[in-house]
Amino acid sequence: MNFALILVSGVDQTLSTAHIAHIQSLLDEMAIPMTDTPPRWLGQHQAAEIYLLDQLTTDQLKTLKLFGTEQQIDIFCIAQNNRRKALLLADMDSTIIADETLDNIAHIAGIGNKVADITARAMNGELNFKEALRERVSMLKGQPLSILKQALEETTLNSGAQTLIKTMAKHGATCVLVSGGFTMFTEYVARKCGFAYNHGNILDVSDTEILGTVRDPILDKSAKEDFLNHYMAKLSLTAADTMAVGDGANDLAMLDAAALGIGYYPKPSLEKALRHTIKYSDLTTLLYLQGFTKDKFIDETY
Repeated sequence: MNFALILVSGVDQTLSTAHIAHIQSLLDEMAIPMTDTPPRWLGQHQAAEIYLLDQLTTDQLKTLKLFGTEQQIDIFCIAQNNRRKALLLADMDSTIIADETLDNIAHIAGIGNKVADITARAMNGELNFKEALRERVSMLKGQPLSILKQALEETTLNSGAQTLIKTMAKHGATCVLVSGGFTMFTEYVARKCGFAYNHGNILDVSDTEILGTVRDPILDKSAKEDFLNHYMAKLSLTAADTMAVGDGANDLAMLDAAALGIGYYPKPSLEKALRHTIKYSDLTTLLYLQGFTKDKFIDETY
């Protein structure tokens, strides 16, 4: 089986032939055999791939990533076999969207700092997710529903989110949004991007205000992995057909279970646990990893 070494330039950066040549020289120094096929541009001066005969060891990949860090280039080594995936599960907060929705709601309510600190610790795996969610939601008790509408209006998609989902969907993949956030946000983001399905937690509200509780069962890290298995069974797929992306510790089980689990600007605890991370580029990198060339991307305005 052959492997593709994919290089993707950081946002507003350029990938040059010199970068590619330097990576090839590092491969030669480590005695890593390349195929006779020349490197290929996936996106001119944005993404390219070099073809290898063997998978890289963790240490070999780390050596290449040191150069990637210097040049703000994301580097991956992916098996060529079954590269294009039929199922994508994606986290929402700080992955598909730029925001942590609960933090935004709390900021509007005037308690942003209190909630944001708990969020940061929970996303880094320092707190139990369910308990941290209940604690943060309880702080919102009595707040008017208008703050939810304002937070929804301020929600911002991360670069490449719509292109990623629309391109994969057009080519037959099923895309599922799974979040520890709330359903009113997952439904909105799913419609905007083109996800086939979405799942989130249900925030309890009255006709006028937030009640300060979240409905059981709470969608947490085990639920995300369960949804991956559910859709694999529903679509008669195997793990080899799956990809997942997320940023926090509660995404790890899902990312580990997928054939290709990608950390998107991951929290420190998650980054340490993953082989593949996006730290400089945007969400369209997930298309390059599947072998899509830029001319096959669906524009976000489509």
